[in-house]
Amino acid sequence: MFRRLLVVLVRTLLKPVMRILFRVRIEGTFDAMQAERLIIIANHESYLDGLLLGLFLPVKPVFVVHTLIARQPMFRAMLWLTDYLTVDPMHPMAVKQILALVKSGRPVVIFPEGRITVTGGLMKVYEGPAFVAARTGATLVPVRLDGPARSTFARLSGEARRQWFPQIRLSILPPTQLPMPEGATAKERRRRAGEAMRHIMQEMMFQSHKRRTLFEALVDAGDIHGWKTPIVEDVNQTPYTYRQVLKMALAAGRFLAREGEDGEHVGVLLPNLAITAGAIIGASAFGRIPAVLNPTAGADALRNALTAAQVGRVLTSRAFIDKANLQATLAALPEVKFLYLEDLRPSLRLKDKLWVLAASLWPARYVPSGNVESPAVVLFTSGSEGKPKGVVLSHRALVANVAQIRAIIDLNRRDRIFNALPMFHSFGLTAGTLYPLIAGVPVFLYVSPLHYRVIPEIVYDRNCTALFGTGTFLAHYGRFAHPYDFFRLRYVVAGAEKLNENVRTLWFEKFGVRIYEGYGATETAPVLAVNTPMAYRAGTVGQILPGIEHRLVPVPGIERGGQLQVRGPNVMSGYLRSDAPGVLEPPVTELGEGWYDTGDVVSIDADGFVRIEGRVKRFAKIAGEMISLEVVERMAQAANPAAQHAATSRPDAARGEALILFTTDRQLTRETLLGAAQQLHLPELAVPRIIRVVDELPMLPTGKVDYLTLKARASTEAPA
Repeated sequence: MFRRLLVVLVRTLLKPVMRILFRVRIEGTFDAMQAERLIIIANHESYLDGLLLGLFLPVKPVFVVHTLIARQPMFRAMLWLTDYLTVDPMHPMAVKQILALVKSGRPVVIFPEGRITVTGGLMKVYEGPAFVAARTGATLVPVRLDGPARSTFARLSGEARRQWFPQIRLSILPPTQLPMPEGATAKERRRRAGEAMRHIMQEMMFQSHKRRTLFEALVDAGDIHGWKTPIVEDVNQTPYTYRQVLKMALAAGRFLAREGEDGEHVGVLLPNLAITAGAIIGASAFGRIPAVLNPTAGADALRNALTAAQVGRVLTSRAFIDKANLQATLAALPEVKFLYLEDLRPSLRLKDKLWVLAASLWPARYVPSGNVESPAVVLFTSGSEGKPKGVVLSHRALVANVAQIRAIIDLNRRDRIFNALPMFHSFGLTAGTLYPLIAGVPVFLYVSPLHYRVIPEIVYDRNCTALFGTGTFLAHYGRFAHPYDFFRLRYVVAGAEKLNENVRTLWFEKFGVRIYEGYGATETAPVLAVNTPMAYRAGTVGQILPGIEHRLVPVPGIERGGQLQVRGPNVMSGYLRSDAPGVLEPPVTELGEGWYDTGDVVSIDADGFVRIEGRVKRFAKIAGEMISLEVVERMAQAANPAAQHAATSRPDAARGEALILFTTDRQLTRETLLGAAQQLHLPELAVPRIIRVVDELPMLPTGKVDYLTLKARASTEAPA
């Protein structure tokens, strides 16, 4: 009796103290906490987690605690304030104990990870809690704990910044249930239940992210990780801190805001540098929408982009123009006013410098909050199959995609990302630049992905642990790198094009590194799916990210899979086209507004892994049959893995269309291709009758094959 009164007294006194010290904020409602059978699931960030949930939840739950955690002196000191059950996840009786507890009607709190995170992200999710939820039909209420991982009570390893009293946020997500999955055996049902629980946890991590602008996300990251923390390094070999990046953003934004009007599109023609990232974030913070341009596109493509977005001013650099030999390109655009970075600092008066200094110390006072739905950036499609279009991405889309990536990937302060993908490429902007800045992961920005011999050396020298690239670029890095150059890499993510199986094999055999293939589109900011260490299947592009709805629309003539359409917070605001300058064309399909048609034919297996079958535009109708051009390329790759191959088609009076294979293999014959087709069980219709040898395939700056050029070449070919 005395102990019970003492517990009540301590809890009553402790709750306001904790609320004040940690500035505890609760988001969501407690309505679902009254369920007859209730399981509260939460991520596990620190020794404080149980105490926080016990104090601030409206129910008195029983905590299921890992036996090893319960033995920790710091945790044991807090357990006497709560009711708890210690279990060993490896013991066969553990699940039965939890089942009995849930069926008794007591609310139960479970940490499905079992252990406190040492990465800052989700760790392995155990199958036991999921099986209990499925078996009992209990109501699941996900609760996201955000902040305890930054406290001195956490177990983050590496250089994580610790605080005595970080702000803590408890987000109560809408309730859900976990039906018992189908499966031939109990083991299979248990596994699928565990996978379903992992998806619920990842969805929780994403749905609880803060909706904010890019500038606000940068400020939040500086507050969390420390303004003196180095976060970006570039070829200048100077690590820039959060404070320095913020000053760059403020100075560039003020410089660009001197002329023009709010909502104006301003071109950005710069290489991968810290100041480029600062300029993009700063411009959007001051109501100027950066349109990131491709310097290698040529005058015609640049004019098309400038027309579509109605860009009258372009921020660039004299030094960059000289190094990239862009004088002739810029001279062909006399209607554009060019602003130069070299003029930025001299143009800042004393008043401006004092303002930048003050705003860098108190950004919330000097830069008003923006609208998350307003445009943050305009990127341009690669133009591999048609005229490039301007893709308008809002703050909401970019920040949401970063949050989706963070929900499934556990990079942190211990890591270092190497990014050579240019910022005019959505993969390079979101995953390679914005993600590390917002997530607090140090990043090295390199000016070009084409320096195949230099890049492996920099990855080695800077101890990089993560590398993003296209399959083509990764193939070249793997070819020129020393076997020890990539000894620190734990994440190598390939996107933007299909990963060749030979590249995957090369990296695994030469470096012992697994490549995680992903998939996305500029229109989705860009990541839609990606393989991870916790969910990997070779030959696929991984599972769809949390927060994204998807539908497969049947395509006549194509039996396997369907045309992928998606909707989610990361989807673009719309297109800008050169034939309708400045007019925003929102995404819409037969499923309704907000849905984006990827144009890709995909299949999704029972575990949710996505396999790309081909693009709708990259199918040819041969004698009434739909043939995937990507299948033709896979066949050629099987015939000669060392060569480069690309397939296209052209009209044919007799068969509807004719296949044309461009290859660098001078010995390749149709007979060789027929043999490869038989091995892959492909129909003879998929074997091209026309083979054209080229010295090299035309490539876009993004690393993709330039199919538009190949299509033009094919149309000029004489009939076979």
